[in-house]
Amino acid sequence: MSEPSDPSDQFDDIVDAETDRDPDLAVIEAGSRTLRTQGGPPQGDPVPSRPEDPELDKALREVETELSTRWGETKLEPSVTRIAALMDVLGEPQRAYPSIHITGTNGKTSTARMIEALLGAFELRTGRYTSPHVQTITERISLDGAPISVERFIETYQDVKPYVELVDAREEYRLSFFEVLTGMAYAAFADAPVDAAVVEVGMGGTWDATNVIDASVAVVTPIDLDHTDRLGGTTAEIAAEKSGIIKQGATVILAQQPVDAAQVLLKKAVEADATVAREGMEFGIVSREVAVGGQLLTLRGLGGEYDNVYLPLHGAYQAHNAAVALAAVEAFFGIGAEHARTLDIDTVRRAFAQVASPGRLEIVRSSPTVLLDAAHNPHGARATAEGISEAFGFSRLIGVVSTSGDKDARGLLEAFEPIFAEVVITANSNPRATDVDALAAIAVEVFGEDRVVVEPRLPDAIEAAITLAEEEAEYGGAGVLVTGSIFTVGDARLLLRRG
Repeated sequence: MSEPSDPSDQFDDIVDAETDRDPDLAVIEAGSRTLRTQGGPPQGDPVPSRPEDPELDKALREVETELSTRWGETKLEPSVTRIAALMDVLGEPQRAYPSIHITGTNGKTSTARMIEALLGAFELRTGRYTSPHVQTITERISLDGAPISVERFIETYQDVKPYVELVDAREEYRLSFFEVLTGMAYAAFADAPVDAAVVEVGMGGTWDATNVIDASVAVVTPIDLDHTDRLGGTTAEIAAEKSGIIKQGATVILAQQPVDAAQVLLKKAVEADATVAREGMEFGIVSREVAVGGQLLTLRGLGGEYDNVYLPLHGAYQAHNAAVALAAVEAFFGIGAEHARTLDIDTVRRAFAQVASPGRLEIVRSSPTVLLDAAHNPHGARATAEGISEAFGFSRLIGVVSTSGDKDARGLLEAFEPIFAEVVITANSNPRATDVDALAAIAVEVFGEDRVVVEPRLPDAIEAAITLAEEEAEYGGAGVLVTGSIFTVGDARLLLRRG
């Protein structure tokens, strides 16, 4: 059998063959094609569906029903007392493995998925805990890059349930929904066992239930205004709360931040004698080009440069997430501190080429193109709008929007106004969805009455948006974006039969 050809030779051959095309476009296309090949075959849908076995589905629903009797994720008592008590009676499972802890306002889940992919590519067994879920609760706890099975989720719940009840009886308040899930994740990771855990905070940092781990690497994605009623009204106040994940002697990976937030985070790092790496200083993006199905990056890590990295995700913000994820994994392996070297470039390329981030500029239908994006605040909406403008040449884009009642709906709609020809206002299945009439009134103020359509039911809203996108003789350049909330995206994904 002949030896496989060097990927760099493949790249050069394809560029040389593209003699009739713009040289820059030829390079982009060649990078996309060669790196896709290195990434292997396309992966299946990373979002699990409900179990087909009726008995298994019934058992999962029983667990979900029990969990639903607890405080939801929006009702909080700011302390880690209860989760610490649960960890104690479980035997401190969160200390059985090293971890990378991720906070920030936007980009946490995508960054967590990239970190997980990189660690897995370097043959580490991984556990990932993220929230909220897109479709199914089992998504929140992943092992080896895939959500745990329904059977394992149920078994883990049954295993921790007696200990949960023990803590419930001792404490002033019962453990919350999120606290129980966090306990389940840490127990599942210890039971696996994993070599590394990638943990996303639920909200904030200091008093978040995840903050009973002693992570050697703390990651802070971009901070902006969100959950201001709980975290503070300025980015500096929010940063103070999120800085609570920075532990003594840790390495802190900072994405680009507002100046006041950066000052707070750096002050906390100094107090904790932590090592800091800042995007744009110690690491960052060297170059970025739009490629077929994603983008082609050159990244500067803590140990050096990584070129021809294909990322099958759209938007500049995903490139920034990739730079942060790479630096976090380098720090985890001691690069930039103990070791002055880079990670194996082919392994890095292979890992990034396999990354998926469901519900983040995700294409779920063509003719017309229907995109799903979980942007739920103005900062995220602006990033999404920029990503769409860069990656898609829509001549007519229709928005389908449902937000949660505690979010800045006006700011989100204002961010999308320049790219939406019209917007269809609707509601998702979550009880916290913004009232349709109230959201429509805001949309009329932002877009004008002639650009706003109201369809209270999401299936009708999607159908109306597709009809509007196709209305004029622009069928080939029409698009629909369903956005405003992770719940809106999850509902739409089910309707459009993804998974």
